[in-house]
Amino acid sequence: MSASERAYRHVKDRILDGSLPGGELISEGEIAEALEMSRTPVRAAFGQLEAEGLLRLYPKRGALVVPVSASETEAVMETRWVIERYAIERVIERPGDVPELLAASVAAQPGLEGREFVEADREFHRALVAGTGNEILLALYDSLRDRQRRMAHATARRAEIRERSIREHGDLADALAAGDRERALAVLRGHLDGALATIRGRG
Repeated sequence: MSASERAYRHVKDRILDGSLPGGELISEGEIAEALEMSRTPVRAAFGQLEAEGLLRLYPKRGALVVPVSASETEAVMETRWVIERYAIERVIERPGDVPELLAASVAAQPGLEGREFVEADREFHRALVAGTGNEILLALYDSLRDRQRRMAHATARRAEIRERSIREHGDLADALAAGDRERALAVLRGHLDGALATIRGRG
């Protein structure tokens, strides 16, 4: 891995997991020092992250971690609603092994924290979308990964929020196993609305 790639991954991972929160100002020097490299590869990494919309560069001052806007958060949640609602419709029609996969995922979630919980949460929902058998739809869902990961640290931080999320995952898995379309849709809508409220600081 090149020095610029290492710097890129280092900074991006910390933005996505919330270690570098929105609004924080970072410098090439501090990242270069932390990674024991020159500023040149860090400058290249900062440029790439600016192109992705994660940093805003200010000459001679550093780089600002761009906060997630309220409109972006709402757009991601509504996109998830559209995709996962469709997934529920398809899985109800052709369940295959999706209910069993979701139940196994739920069983593995208690006790997880931080990044492990964020990844388990995402894999649960991805398994639902994968159950449609639509590879283009799954690729669209995967394109939300970075945004989801960045937003999800707010929902993974508190134990009571994690526990509520796991309960809702279980309710969704049970509804799908029972072929209960209306119940599954209601659980999903409440689950996404609850996550949005938590991200906004009202959950």
